[in-house]
Amino acid sequence: MLDVRSCTTLSEAAGILSGDRQAVLIGGGTLVMRDVNEGRLTEGTLLRVTDPAFRRIEAGGGRIELGAGVTMGMILANRELAFLHPAARAIGGPAVRNMASVGGNLFAPAPYGDFTVALLALDAQVVLQAGFGSGRATPLEEFLAARERSGSALVTSVQFSRPANPGDFHFRKISRVKPKGISVLSIAAHLPLAGGRVAQARVAYGAMAPTPIRARGVERALEGKSLDAAAIAAAKTGALEGCRPATDAIASEWYRREVLPVHLGRLLAGEPR
Repeated sequence: MLDVRSCTTLSEAAGILSGDRQAVLIGGGTLVMRDVNEGRLTEGTLLRVTDPAFRRIEAGGGRIELGAGVTMGMILANRELAFLHPAARAIGGPAVRNMASVGGNLFAPAPYGDFTVALLALDAQVVLQAGFGSGRATPLEEFLAARERSGSALVTSVQFSRPANPGDFHFRKISRVKPKGISVLSIAAHLPLAGGRVAQARVAYGAMAPTPIRARGVERALEGKSLDAAAIAAAKTGALEGCRPATDAIASEWYRREVLPVHLGRLLAGEPR
């Protein structure tokens, strides 16, 4: 039998998750309630968090913090987060975006989780709280690698630096059904320029592995280079390094491998979607 419990503080929710292996947090419910409705989740405690900090946005300065309960709709309504609007708009339709949360997206299985791809390219950190202690920040890449073992800790927020130039951040989702189809793949890239050359490139993919991944071959090809035709060609050559795409109802592994370099090249060249 399923029980529903509301928690007024993040500490209360974190304490319950640490002490009850069958407790599951409900953010927007777009993942958890699907499991409930389809009979995959039939026992345990469903936790709701009403603490205002869970849905807080701090975006006025150079360091941005999004509460794990912040929805895609809230991001789209915030002008300070305009550079993230394409990634937030990639999550379902309006009804889904009004429920789907930042924290929930971190746990979305491929080919979902497009917003997490954007956060990975922004070098985000995930703030976790275990029990009644204080939170600790973990690099998103490390969190994703251990995601299946993070069930006892509460994700309270994500943090990342605002791009100095919003035009240096790029996001593209490729889907068969537009505007809200499930991803064939997604790409996010933060490519700051220093003296006309790429400095500290970060590129991430979605639906090209079981979790969002860094495109390290692309990053190496672009680092220190002008973003010209030669650099883009080198990036496309290294585009598939580390990729392990699946075959599913949306696309085959072969198709994802074939089209990724094409769409990466278009994104880097600034071509329209």
